[in-house]
Amino acid sequence: MRFKDISGKEIINANLGIKLGVLGQTDLEINEKTGQIEAFIIPSYKWFGLKKEEEETMIRWRDIKVIGEDMIIVEAEDIYK
Repeated sequence: MRFKDISGKEIINANLGIKLGVLGQTDLEINEKTGQIEAFIIPSYKWFGLKKEEEETMIRWRDIKVIGEDMIIVEAEDIYK
């Protein structure tokens, strides 16, 4: 799967029932040795998405349960900030 295939999908936490962000607005943590994605880093925005706050939410690849047509479902007991 290519990044362009999953870009723009909403990231939903199934345990909390909340939207965490949109994949196109995230950073990626990539393992330099393997080249594999290890986590999505979702910035926090305020003021209608104009100003990035200091806090970030990290979603580990292992927490992703389903990549669907419109969204990515994660099951994370704790959200890494």
